[in-house]
Amino acid sequence: MKQRINIAQSNAEAVKGLLALEKFTSPLSATHKELIKMRTSQLNGCAFCIDMHTKDARKNGETEQRIYLLNAWKETNLYTEEERAILALTEEVTLIHQGGVSDATYAKAHQLFDDQYLTQLIIAIVAINAWNRIAITTQLQPASN
Repeated sequence: MKQRINIAQSNAEAVKGLLALEKFTSPLSATHKELIKMRTSQLNGCAFCIDMHTKDARKNGETEQRIYLLNAWKETNLYTEEERAILALTEEVTLIHQGGVSDATYAKAHQLFDDQYLTQLIIAIVAINAWNRIAITTQLQPASN
């Protein structure tokens, strides 16, 4: 697979908006951000982002077991109630074409998080979906180890 245009190199202005979204989500915990980024990237099949964010998660102290089981998070008790709400919201926003975000998923997230944090969670999910689409469209490849 040949990498296509590198948007960040060809036109740095093109990614400024996405970088602003990333900055807006900086108050989120590192664990919450990386769970969102890894799960979204799994759902979208973005190899570059899965590679990047699993490495980032490890640097932030995430365990191998939780990384390996992320795609089966509903089947394990390794994730907290808050993380489970974030992962449910992440899946429904990412797969929004499959029926939107359910009232139950939204209500659970809103119960656990204040409006500011919930806003940041939603923006983080939207941002990684955009990054995934850029990486997949341009065939961005993971770095070799």
